[in-house]
Amino acid sequence: MQINATYTYTSFVAVGDSFTEGMSDELPDGSYRGWADLLAARLATRAPGFRYANLAVRGKLIGQIADEQSVPAAAMGADLVTLVGGLNDVLRPKCDVDLVCARLEEAAARLAPSCHRLVLMRSPGRQGPVMERFRPRMEQLFGFIDDLADRHGALVVDLFGAEVLGDSRLWAEDRLHLNAEGHRRVAEAVWQALGHEASFDWREPLPPLVRPGWAARRTSDARFAREHLVPWIGRRLTGRSSGDGRPPKRAELTPYGGDTEPAEPLS
Repeated sequence: MQINATYTYTSFVAVGDSFTEGMSDELPDGSYRGWADLLAARLATRAPGFRYANLAVRGKLIGQIADEQSVPAAAMGADLVTLVGGLNDVLRPKCDVDLVCARLEEAAARLAPSCHRLVLMRSPGRQGPVMERFRPRMEQLFGFIDDLADRHGALVVDLFGAEVLGDSRLWAEDRLHLNAEGHRRVAEAVWQALGHEASFDWREPLPPLVRPGWAARRTSDARFAREHLVPWIGRRLTGRSSGDGRPPKRAELTPYGGDTEPAEPLS
């Protein structure tokens, strides 16, 4: 789909889970920035009084996104809406992908008429055994997203198909979320998909990887298991979520006044 960049977006609402909340593009104060904040900052330079809301909450499943976020997002009547969700569902041991697709369509059908442009995404995946295990589910979901976009006139940003976003160096230590450079590239991908002039090639590969030694890899694996994998398994076993009780990142559609400087790229 060709997009006319002459359209000036005056408001933006982001809907989703931890990916859209911005984990793990961490700022010095411990908060998260992320691709949606970076995109909002760039759009704000083109529209005085630009307004931004980010309803995303980490850990949310697509049913929760549809029920808790799509209704208030549609009511805001923003020019631009991004909807990304479903991966938390497909990464669980048991998942009805058809039901995930149905709830995603419910949210898209509610949001598309409320805005000038609805953006969907084929989310990135970190290369490794976890992604290979769940690849069939992910590909089923992403194929549905392409069809969904056709039905609702939405734009799809294909992050899954970008080889560089599978590079482990663009992912945080938890191996589930992008780091600052990963989010910088996603923001640029959406910016270009909206028809704006490129500021860099977000698909450009990183320099050749110097593989760490055996001891360093084992130390990293042990730290990952202790700090991230075990707590994640504990939440699954007890039915808890990292987003339980957490409010939306930016619940109101208000004038944007945040940081406009993107993270430094990896060299």
